Amino acid sequence: MEGIKFDNLALRVLPIDPIEENYVRTVSGACFSKVKPTPVKSPKLVVSSMDALRLIDIDEEVAKNERQLAEIFSGNVLLPGMDPAAHCYCGHQFGYFSGQLGDGATMYLGEVINKNNERWELQFKGAGKTPYSRTADGRKVLRSSVREFLCSEAIFYLGIPTTRAGTCVTSDDYVIRDIFYDGNPKRERCTIITRIAQTFIRFGSFEIFKTIDPMTGRKGPSVGRYDILKTLLNYVISTFYPEIEEKHNSKDEDKYAAFFEEIVKRTASLVAQWQCVGWCHGVLNTDNMSIVGVTIDYGPYGFMDRYDPTFICNGSDDSGRYSYKQQPSICKWNCGKLAEALAPLLSIEKSKSILNKFDEEYELVYANKMRQKFGLIQKQLETDQQLFDTFLNTMETTGADFTNSFRALSKVHLPNTKDFDQSIDLFISTILEQCCDAEEWKFVHRSAIDERTFSLLESLAGTNASILSQFGFSPELLEIERIKKQKAKELETMTNEYKRKDDEKAWRSFVEIYVERLKQEIDGDTDQLNAKRIQVMKNNNPRMVLRNYLAQRAIDLAENGDYSEVRNLLEELKHPYEGDDHNTIRVAKTNATTTEAEAFLPASDTAQKYATDTCLQPIIYESKAPPNACRIRVT
Repeated sequence: MEGIKFDNLALRVLPIDPIEENYVRTVSGACFSKVKPTPVKSPKLVVSSMDALRLIDIDEEVAKNERQLAEIFSGNVLLPGMDPAAHCYCGHQFGYFSGQLGDGATMYLGEVINKNNERWELQFKGAGKTPYSRTADGRKVLRSSVREFLCSEAIFYLGIPTTRAGTCVTSDDYVIRDIFYDGNPKRERCTIITRIAQTFIRFGSFEIFKTIDPMTGRKGPSVGRYDILKTLLNYVISTFYPEIEEKHNSKDEDKYAAFFEEIVKRTASLVAQWQCVGWCHGVLNTDNMSIVGVTIDYGPYGFMDRYDPTFICNGSDDSGRYSYKQQPSICKWNCGKLAEALAPLLSIEKSKSILNKFDEEYELVYANKMRQKFGLIQKQLETDQQLFDTFLNTMETTGADFTNSFRALSKVHLPNTKDFDQSIDLFISTILEQCCDAEEWKFVHRSAIDERTFSLLESLAGTNASILSQFGFSPELLEIERIKKQKAKELETMTNEYKRKDDEKAWRSFVEIYVERLKQEIDGDTDQLNAKRIQVMKNNNPRMVLRNYLAQRAIDLAENGDYSEVRNLLEELKHPYEGDDHNTIRVAKTNATTTEAEAFLPASDTAQKYATDTCLQPIIYESKAPPNACRIRVT
C-alpha cells in the first residue's frame, strides 16, 4: 500500500488554519484545519468493498490482509503521503442557518492519483475529535457505520452518482449513545469507515463567508473574506469542472454562471434518480449537498417499502421537511442557498434565472427514467405522466410495495404476443401479493396521537399555528394525522377478502390504461420488441434494495461479532437488477398463495405482532418487507 500516490491539491491551494492544536473553536480565514486520527484498540475489519478500493489502487492481494487494512483504515497507521485535515463549512439545517459546522466526525486524508490518472479524495468518518466536533466526541458507531457503508455501495450499484465506501473497521473502544434521544443510552463500539469521492466539498463550504443571518443571528466564520471565496470557487471549477474552466478561462462571471448551471442540473438529475428508486436521504441540509452532484453523507436514509409520498425516513424529522415528496423542492431550495453564497461573485439576478432550469432538468430525467421503468421505449407521449401518476396512486391506495410493484411491471407483455393474456393474469396475481392485508392496512393508518391530545393540537393550530412546532408538529403533520383518523374509522370493518377485491379492481383498472399505452408502442416485430422492452425494464427496476430491515438484521449480527451478513448483503447489493425472473410465463394456480416474507408466529395483540424483534429474519432479499418492519426507527 505504500505505493499509493498521494497528491493533496486541496491543502496546497486552499487556506489552512494556522492553529495546530486540536480543540473546539471557531476557525476563521481557513478551509481546513490539520488534525490527527485518534487510535483505537484492537481494530477489526467488518467489511470492505473491493470495487471501491480499486479506485485508490488497492488490489485483491493487498485486501486479503485484513489485519493490515484494519490498522490503516482505523487511523492507527498513516500511509506515506496522508495528511489528515478537517474541512470547515457551514449549513442551513432544517431550513435555518446554523453557522459553523465542519468535519466534526470526519477528516480528509489526502487525494490519491490512481493508475488511470483519476483523482480520488480519501476520508475517514469516525476517527476522532476535530476543531469542529462541538460537544461531540468525533466517533461513529458500528450501527450507523454499517448503514452508511452498505448504502454508499448500494446506491452506486443502482447506477446513481454517490460517494463510495472502501472499508468499515470496528474496535474495542466504546462510546455512549442515546439512539432515540429518550434517556436510554447504550455502549456502542467505535467504528470508522473510509469514504472515497472526487471531493467532499459541499454547498455549505461556500457558506463560511455568510453575513449575519436575520433569522438566527449567526454568521459564517470567514464572513467578508471574498478573496477566499474566489479561491475556493476557482479551485472547484478548475479541478472538477475542467471543461468549464477551459471554455470560460478569461471571463469569470461566465465561468461562474456555467458552473452554477451545471451543479443545478446535476442536483436536479440526482434527486430525480432518488425518486425513481424510492430512496429518501433524510437530512438534506445544505451541508449534505455535494458540490459535484453526488449522493453524500448517509445518515437516517431509507428506501420506501410500501409506497407513501409522505414517507419520512428520519425519526427526528418532526415537521416532515425531508419527506419523499419534498425532496425535489428541498434540493432546489438548497441550490438557491448556494446561489446566495456565490452572490459576491455571481449576481443573484443571473443565478436565479439559472435556478429556474432545475425543474426542467428534473422533469426530463424523471420522465425518461420512468419510461424505461414502464418499458415505453418507442415513443414519448405527453400523457405518459398521467400513466405514471395512475400507477403511483394505485400503489398508494392499495398499500403496495414500491420496489416489487415496479419490478412486476415487466410481467406485462405487449398486446398481440402469444402470452399476453397469461401475462396479465400473472401481473395481477403478483401485484396483489405486494399489497397490504387488511390488518396491516389498519395498522398503517392508526394515528399515534390520542383523541384528547389531537383536539388540543387542533385548537392550538386554530389560534397560533407557530406554537405547534414546540410540540414537534406542523400544520402539515397535523393534517396527516387528521386524515389517518378519518381513514382508520373507514377501515374498522374491513376484512382481507373485501380489501383483496378492492385491490384487484384498482389494479385491473390500471392495467387497462397501461395496455392502451402499450398498444401505441407496437411497430414491427412484436415479439422482438417485447423482449427488448422487458430487458430495459429489468435493467431499470431493481429486484432488491437496501431495505431497513435487511440492514438492521446485518447490524444485529455484527454487534454480536458476526460480520457475515454485512458481507453477504454487500454481495447481493452488487447485483440489484439481476434476478431469478422467469422468461417463460408461468401462471400461478388459482388457489396458490405466495409468501415472500417470513411467516410470523401468531401474536396475542396487534402491538406484539408489529414489534420489530421478529422482522429481522428474511428468507430472500427480494421479499417485500414484513408488516412490522415499519416499526424500525432510524434517527
